[in-house]
Amino acid sequence: MPQLNSRRDFLKTSTLAAAGVAMPYWFSTGRSLAEEAARSPNERLTIGCIGTGDRWKQDPYSRMKNYGDVVALCDVDQHHLQEAHKRVQDDQRKMGKTPQIELSEDYRKVLDRKDINTIVIVTPDHWHSKIAIEAMQAGKDVYCEKPLTLTIHEGKQIIKVLEQTGAVFQVGTQQRSEMSQRFLQAIALVRAGRIGQVKKMTCDIGGVGDSGPIPVASVPEGLNWEKWLGQAPLVDFRYKDNGSRWGLSRCHYEFRWWYEYSGGKMTDWGAHHVDIAQWAIEQNGPGQGPVSVEPVFAKHAVPFEDGNPTEADRYNVANSFDVKVVFENGVEMHIVSESPDKNGILFEGTEGRFHVSRGAIKGAPVEELKNNPLPEDALEKVYGGPIPANHQENFVNCIKTRQKPVSDVWTHHKAMTTCHLANIAIRLDQKLEWDPKSEQVTNSLRGRAMQQREQRKGYEIDVQV
Repeated sequence: MPQLNSRRDFLKTSTLAAAGVAMPYWFSTGRSLAEEAARSPNERLTIGCIGTGDRWKQDPYSRMKNYGDVVALCDVDQHHLQEAHKRVQDDQRKMGKTPQIELSEDYRKVLDRKDINTIVIVTPDHWHSKIAIEAMQAGKDVYCEKPLTLTIHEGKQIIKVLEQTGAVFQVGTQQRSEMSQRFLQAIALVRAGRIGQVKKMTCDIGGVGDSGPIPVASVPEGLNWEKWLGQAPLVDFRYKDNGSRWGLSRCHYEFRWWYEYSGGKMTDWGAHHVDIAQWAIEQNGPGQGPVSVEPVFAKHAVPFEDGNPTEADRYNVANSFDVKVVFENGVEMHIVSESPDKNGILFEGTEGRFHVSRGAIKGAPVEELKNNPLPEDALEKVYGGPIPANHQENFVNCIKTRQKPVSDVWTHHKAMTTCHLANIAIRLDQKLEWDPKSEQVTNSLRGRAMQQREQRKGYEIDVQV
């Protein structure tokens, strides 16, 4: 089967799909389409990687290299870039190839290459949306790590461009397809009515410690700090050695704990557990989602004024919290930093309860499966077809068939909307009323304004929605 390298190919495939000819992504003659890509040189993807830090070395690259050849690497940290270059070179030589890999700190050079059909984005969160949008506009299919967006508005922009271009876009929420299938089993239990009518869900996503004051420091050699900041305000680099690998800083792994670049645990682990919870109760489709988001309590290490932190020398995301989310169907969800059951999701219904985490799924409804098992195809019905070996395999299958990946942008936007609303609510210390159909805060002008953020000149996302 020829590779789909252009929008012309996509339109042809779309025409076949409209005529009922296209098969679902899991259909093949003996092997999956991703396996064909792994075996045949003519079926391999041509990949450009933007962002090459620690997370890139894990799932995105370590698995995507089985299905395609990386021909371009981009990072604003030269240490990361050179380390990634050596790894890709070594891997390609082991495969008997002669590596020809372009290196750059400007992602636009990667997007400009006509031979690249697939972009892998593993940057800090505040860079995801702009790069992803421009990649789709350049005719590429996209894999991007979670959380996909910094704001609710960015999610709307990505969806508009996705629908305009017909790109295949997979979000890196591996909990939808891996983790020993426990989360799929949890959804199947809910859908099968094993706890009766769902009344309450508790998503324990953990909290963040107080960093204490972090002093201004020199920018590390090889890091383009201005480009790393991108759309975020231009501020001093800060760093303090605390004996850990990354220390305390505004950069690299630690960016998660600053609202300027991310959303703390709310968008880090929330991107996983809130997503699964909303998937289970079917509140991740058009017009669905919460109707109110209310902070029960939240603790920050810095004071806030009008929703913004007033101190700049320490982590500013919430340290601990309990946010009450109510859906139109009456289900109540609490997003908490700590619970008796620890990290995971507790589902409670009129006829029982159970808890699921990456380590286990437990509770009476789970124990009852020994005598009353779920139908054999229960997990596949949740997933949408036979479950692949890994998240990237699903992405590659979908590139070949133009089907929607299991971690699609539309449902991810719904989960992230809930997480972003939760952060807005705790920053304002205010209950927010939300219209899931118009996607607007209806009771707070400031809350509505915080659905998007001002972007630094030169780094704006130019998409009107």
